[in-house]
Amino acid sequence: MSKPKVFEKPAGVRDYLPFAVDKLRAIERRVLDCMAGWGYRQIMTPTMEYYDTVGVASSTSDQKLFKLLNNRGTTMVLRSDMTAPIARVVSSLLKEEPLPLRLSYHANVFRAIEEEAGKEAEFFQTGVELVGDDSADADAEVIALAVASLQAAGVKSFKIAVGHVGFLNGLLAEAVPGRDDIRQALKEGLLHRDYVGYREMLAELSLSQQQHEELEGILRLRGGKEVCGQALELSADPLAQASVKHLSQVWDALEDFGVAEHVMIDLTMIGDFSYYTGMTFEGYAAELGFPVCSGGRYDNLLQQFGRPAPATGFSLKTNRILDGVHGLDSEAELPVVLQYDVVNRKRAFAEAERLRQEGKSVLMRHVASLGDLLASGQGGERRPGPLGPLYGDILTFVSF
Repeated sequence: MSKPKVFEKPAGVRDYLPFAVDKLRAIERRVLDCMAGWGYRQIMTPTMEYYDTVGVASSTSDQKLFKLLNNRGTTMVLRSDMTAPIARVVSSLLKEEPLPLRLSYHANVFRAIEEEAGKEAEFFQTGVELVGDDSADADAEVIALAVASLQAAGVKSFKIAVGHVGFLNGLLAEAVPGRDDIRQALKEGLLHRDYVGYREMLAELSLSQQQHEELEGILRLRGGKEVCGQALELSADPLAQASVKHLSQVWDALEDFGVAEHVMIDLTMIGDFSYYTGMTFEGYAAELGFPVCSGGRYDNLLQQFGRPAPATGFSLKTNRILDGVHGLDSEAELPVVLQYDVVNRKRAFAEAERLRQEGKSVLMRHVASLGDLLASGQGGERRPGPLGPLYGDILTFVSF
């Protein structure tokens, strides 16, 4: 492998120039303020964690974890999501805090990618975790907050698809009992939205007509609350029935939250993390063909850290919103450039302080003489004008 050039960076990481940072921070502030308005308090965790704790619990495959050794030879990982680190904190530093807990975060996470995949190895997430409440209202709350957070981030047109892991597990167990390999293959097809491949797989299996109709019927289970009634007729499995009834209760709560218009039920959907145990959801913006948020219920994760508790939450894909959604303009003002010579330095410094007290950003620029300014075309007592793309007006304090 050739040595990288001095200006090169690793595949999957990026530099954020000032205008992009302004917009990213604006999204972050608005979303975190929205979450705080719902009673969620912000938490920060280390970028690096132990592989044997957070790394194993994260449900990110080993191939996608960034691993490194510390000076004692212990295997560490760069965090691949925020849910597992927060579960660790809730079970340790917050173990005496009464449940439920409502926590929010904004952080960069890391997942190893194939260089030719064109995906990012480091990206930002903004999200919440609601720990200690297993009710349908809790699931509805995080979905409703996801709607409010997308709106705060400037995403104007979007749809959130809600599914349930338990329904698919129950239906597949009823339709193809004792065939874990087939069930897993069918789940993979649904996970990747490969409905053509899913149907081809059904055609190749030795299934009864009833089994075939039951499994193909999954693909029609998308829409409003009426989907719950259709699902109840499709499978008599107790787990599937209980899951659909839970989703029906979630929908009723979403109607009371006033956000049902942004939501659809999609029982073909399963989460891409193995720790999801119940309701899962994904949010799609009109401008993009991939999710801008995702979440779900993960009731078994915290027991790995010694504090069993139900939990649910979601994260916004902040990078995708930054790059692909144009609804939020950065509100950051460009700095005022204040030019001065030695004679007028005191007056210039006083003006700079006055402007900063008004909330403006001021950049100080010492010049040797008026002649230097005139030669560059930037002279004058108070002359606004550009000084490159990162700055605003120019104020000049020099002797004539």
